[in-house]
Amino acid sequence: MPLLCLGSPLLHKSVRVAICQILVIDSDREGNFRRIENALEQAHLGHAQIAVFPESSILGWENPEAHHLAEPIPGLDSDRLSLLARKYGIAIAIGLDEKEGGHLFDSAIFLDRTGKLLWKHRKINVLPELMSPPYSQGRPEDIGVVETEFGRIAVLICADTFTDSFIARLRPLKPDLILVPYGWAATNDKWPEHSKDLEKLIQQRAREIGSPMVGVDLVGEMTHGPWTGWTYGGSSFVATGDGHILFTGRDRDTDVHVIELEIGHRQAN
Repeated sequence: MPLLCLGSPLLHKSVRVAICQILVIDSDREGNFRRIENALEQAHLGHAQIAVFPESSILGWENPEAHHLAEPIPGLDSDRLSLLARKYGIAIAIGLDEKEGGHLFDSAIFLDRTGKLLWKHRKINVLPELMSPPYSQGRPEDIGVVETEFGRIAVLICADTFTDSFIARLRPLKPDLILVPYGWAATNDKWPEHSKDLEKLIQQRAREIGSPMVGVDLVGEMTHGPWTGWTYGGSSFVATGDGHILFTGRDRDTDVHVIELEIGHRQAN
């Protein structure tokens, strides 16, 4: 969805963001949808305006079964998410696998509070060694921002934030808020230290772009490919535009937390 909307500068304001650090089980579409809705119920009770979920929240990351289980976007899965956004009155940023013809994409979408699909991002840095056939790649030139009631929002996915050139593309677009579904995994003996690497990455990228960044990881286990048995450690992070960490999610446990996040004033960089 290569759309770029750059409106007038957003005045200083705040938005209530729910960090939805859920359990994701590979191929368990119905169970994962139930966990997504449970998190939205909690977010609604906390008066959240945006809920952010992890990477591949419907079918699980690097799951080869997604080649025949994934739906198009728009499609059945994104339509169900739209209904949930409308039911709870919460905008949703979430990672989900997308099938288009013979291609499987690791995608993320942003839905507004009425359930309207405003933005789709296809992951570019897809780590092809982890699944055969691998995810198809998104295009760097499609990195952008979308104008919303909350200001200009950018969506990237996990390893996209590793690449300096992708950050360089995003920086001049001046997002007011960056939302990133993550699938941050490691062997069991690497936790909780591995979460510190994610913390440093989110701090660095938020500071480089000069905008608040919300990175949401999941909990659970990888069940396919060379990383079978690796686990996701949770420990999602929210950073301000100067790299200050405002929130850290629970270590290796589910967590839904609503934070009031100031946006609309970019850091000089």
